[in-house]
Amino acid sequence: MNKNSKTTKKSSKHRSKVHPFNRPKRNHANININNNGKKIVKFIENNSDADDENDDYEFVHHQNTKTELKEKANKLLSIRKTLPVYQNKNEIMKYLTENQVTVLIGETGSGKSTQIPQFLLNFFQENKIRGSIAVTQPRRVAAINLATRVASEYGCNIGSYVGYSVRFDNTTSSTTKLKYLTDGMLLRELMMNPTLKEYNTIIIDEAHERTVLTDIILGFLKSLIHKSRPDLKIIVMSATLQAEKFSQFFDNAPILFVEGRKFNVTQYYLKAPSDDIVDSVIRSCVQINQGEQMGDILCFLPGQEEIDKAVTILNKISEIIHKETSVPLMIAYPLYAALPPAKQALVFNRVKGFKRKVIFSTNIAETSVTISGVKFVVDSGLRKVKVWRHQLGLATLLTVPISKASAMQRCGRAGRESEGKCYRLYRTNDYKKLPDQTEPEIARSNVTSPVLMLKKYGVQDIINWTWFENPGKEAIIMGLQELYQLGALDDFGKITKRGEQMSLLPIQPHLSSVLIKASECNCLSEVIDIVSCLSVENLLLNPQPEERDEVNERRLSLCNSGRHYGDLIMLKELFDIYFYDLGKDVASSVERQDWCKELCISYRGFKNVVKIREQLRTYCKWLFDSNSKTFSKKIKKNSINTNIGEDKEDDFYSTPFLNKKFSEDKDKIESILKCFLTGFTKNIAIGMPDRSYRTVTTGETVSVHPSSLLFLNKACPAIMYTEYVFTTKGYARNVSRIELSWLQEIVTNGHAVVKEKVAS
Repeated sequence: MNKNSKTTKKSSKHRSKVHPFNRPKRNHANININNNGKKIVKFIENNSDADDENDDYEFVHHQNTKTELKEKANKLLSIRKTLPVYQNKNEIMKYLTENQVTVLIGETGSGKSTQIPQFLLNFFQENKIRGSIAVTQPRRVAAINLATRVASEYGCNIGSYVGYSVRFDNTTSSTTKLKYLTDGMLLRELMMNPTLKEYNTIIIDEAHERTVLTDIILGFLKSLIHKSRPDLKIIVMSATLQAEKFSQFFDNAPILFVEGRKFNVTQYYLKAPSDDIVDSVIRSCVQINQGEQMGDILCFLPGQEEIDKAVTILNKISEIIHKETSVPLMIAYPLYAALPPAKQALVFNRVKGFKRKVIFSTNIAETSVTISGVKFVVDSGLRKVKVWRHQLGLATLLTVPISKASAMQRCGRAGRESEGKCYRLYRTNDYKKLPDQTEPEIARSNVTSPVLMLKKYGVQDIINWTWFENPGKEAIIMGLQELYQLGALDDFGKITKRGEQMSLLPIQPHLSSVLIKASECNCLSEVIDIVSCLSVENLLLNPQPEERDEVNERRLSLCNSGRHYGDLIMLKELFDIYFYDLGKDVASSVERQDWCKELCISYRGFKNVVKIREQLRTYCKWLFDSNSKTFSKKIKKNSINTNIGEDKEDDFYSTPFLNKKFSEDKDKIESILKCFLTGFTKNIAIGMPDRSYRTVTTGETVSVHPSSLLFLNKACPAIMYTEYVFTTKGYARNVSRIELSWLQEIVTNGHAVVKEKVAS
């Protein structure tokens, strides 16, 4: 590697007193914090090393006595006082209290996410100001961890003054004044309570991640303070320098800059491009381990597949290297969003003895978490993104280069506690070609769901709405067309009763449409199970190449109907085996785990399927048994969008396919697949004489993915798929067999997308 003469971070003793991005402006506050003291902010309180099968989704919060809470809060206070945000509390609070909207740029480790909400909570209580504070987080785990940490610092049990609200888990109560919640949960609250009257302050944290939901929330909040809530305070907090954009959107709101503590980080680049990124990362770790001082290594890889591969390889070779060369023993840990909370917590634990921790992470570790002990960063320069292709109506998962802003964020992770080094696995010229900023998610995403939210909210002029980042006229029109096709909008572009129902279900509009159709066709129970499976990413894992044929054969042998009708029916058959045949008691959990392992299925994923299924069943019972207004009231009263408990089985919702000889129930299977056709009209491909498939929308050739049960079945007259992946060519995933006569029914029912192709 070539050593770069420049460093990304300057130590505090050499730093200028004026922040380099902090040009004085009339209504902007400049806060410069220079402190060489060490401080580690650790948001994971559950240090259990239990396996994900034992500690999967629920965070168990121990209820402490008042004495224990006070002692713990006092211990944490000394740590809080070293945080840059805490040290500038008075100046920060002056701007927060005097302005309706404030933009605060604070680097990771500055304490903004934990301290500022507490400052406001104390201020409101001292001044007897009514209302509560909401703090949004893009990720569920971050909301839980932050709430747990803040409750400890504040001296209360989680769920009293401080709580959190995420999908499937709600610890808030009538006494909660500070709530951490995902941006998705705040949006659902907006749908039910358009004025957010219970809150006096909304804090949008990690705004730099620019998720679709975050951008939508910013647009809603701007409309809100201009129309019905002039008293509502908004604080936008970000870890990167996009301050001007946030400020301009909120009518030149004041900006506060708070620097975190940083040390020198020396950059190194490759002389030649890397052919195998996983191999290059492993080699870099081995070289660092052999030639550098003690300190942990953080490696950035594009996705879960690469991370799992790297962890497996490094853990296999580290013991051998340790014994042969007397270097520290490397312990590899994965870190990505789909990882169970208990395993995510492992990366925060210090390793004892002559060992070095090596964390392989996606971009989740860029800004969302602070991991102590990291002195070395290995950056692949890659990330995985899902790109929506408006013309095809399909999402494609791509591995793409990161931006310069992301590269700087990754590099900075090595300089939080001491001087560090960053090894970039690309050339200097490659870095110069990177885009300055990461494009916002809304620019590459399907906006059908946000458009439906806006229609439900009463917005008629979607194109000229207060978008924080306008997705573009073409994307909006495509979203409106899809909603019209799904029956969510009428000929005048107004939301229909069906659209109202779709907007209240916590899933994508096309899946909501499928559920509504299933309620009309008397197969709602079965469709709920399949939709629940589709709502969990990576439920069916990719087996190793040498095991693929064996795993596929096992799946085929269990799924008699799936062998003929495809993957949606296979999901239902697998769910029935897992949920009904393998039992529900504690003793059967081992059997379930072994069964999942043999079929290369995520055991954790199926546990999540059960939770989503319970939630959807509760929604559907109330939604289809009553009108939307009554349903909305029940959502508010019962909080069914956050906390779903065990639901008793009943005749309408619980009958498994297998007990009814589902493989022989041809009419039921066809009814189910026809329901899915109403939501995936664009995702149809017709079989050609050469046994290839061409899409009905564009005529492109698409192949059945090797993971599908229909991969070797060349006799399907047509196929429907729920996912499109492009690697060397276009692949259809979650594929089902479709009869041409069913397509004629779609045309008859008014779905014009396939009309021309079927007619020809």
